[in-house]
Amino acid sequence: MSLIKKLFSPIIWGNLLVMALTVVVLAIGVWVGLGVYTHHGEEIIVPDVEGKLFGDAEYTLAMLGLEAVVVDSTYNRAVPSGAVMIQLPKGGSKVKSGREIYLTINSRESPSVSFPDIADNCSMREAQDRLQQLGFRLGPMELVPGDKDWVYGVKCRGRLVMTGERVPTDAMITLLVGSGQQEEFFDYDDEEEEDKDNDDDSQDDSDDEKPEPFSYD
Repeated sequence: MSLIKKLFSPIIWGNLLVMALTVVVLAIGVWVGLGVYTHHGEEIIVPDVEGKLFGDAEYTLAMLGLEAVVVDSTYNRAVPSGAVMIQLPKGGSKVKSGREIYLTINSRESPSVSFPDIADNCSMREAQDRLQQLGFRLGPMELVPGDKDWVYGVKCRGRLVMTGERVPTDAMITLLVGSGQQEEFFDYDDEEEEDKDNDDDSQDDSDDEKPEPFSYD
C-alpha cells in the first residue's frame, strides 16, 4: 500500500509534469532557433549583376543581405576591367539571406602565353590561324626577301620574338613574310678581281703613253 501511495503522490506527479513542460519548452526553443538560424521559409531573389563593375555588384548584393565573393578571373578586351563576367547562383535564383554569391570578374591585365614555334616553320596562313586561336592581334605584315608567304620571323612592339617567350595576348603581332623575291648577293671576290684587272690595264696604258727622250742630235 505504501508503494501505491508513493506512486500517486502529488509530489511525484508534480515533478513529472514539470519535466514534461521543460522538454516541450526546449523543443519549441530549438525549433524556433533553427528557423531563425537557417532562415526557414525566407527567400531572396538573386539580382543579375553580370556586366556590372565589382563595386556596384557588391553593393547591390549587400543591400539584399547577400555576400559577394570573387572566386576567379578571366580576360576579355571588349569588357571593362573589373566587370562581373559570371555569377553563381544566377540572377533570378531564390536563396536565403546571408548566402554567398560567387563571382568571376574581368582581369585588369591580359594573360601572357608562351609564343609558339612559328618563325621559319610555317606559312603565313597557318601562322595567322594559330595566333588568332591564342587570342593575339595581328598587325600589317612586313615583307622580307624570301619564298612567297613563308614566315621568316615575328615582331612584337618593334623587336623579334623568340619561340617560348611569354607574350601578352593583347600585344600587336607583326609577321615577317617572304615577298617572293630572293635577295641579290654580290661576289666581292670577283668584284675585287675585276677592279685589279682594270688597274693593270690602266697601268699598261700609262706605260705606253710615256714620251720618248728628247735628243739634241
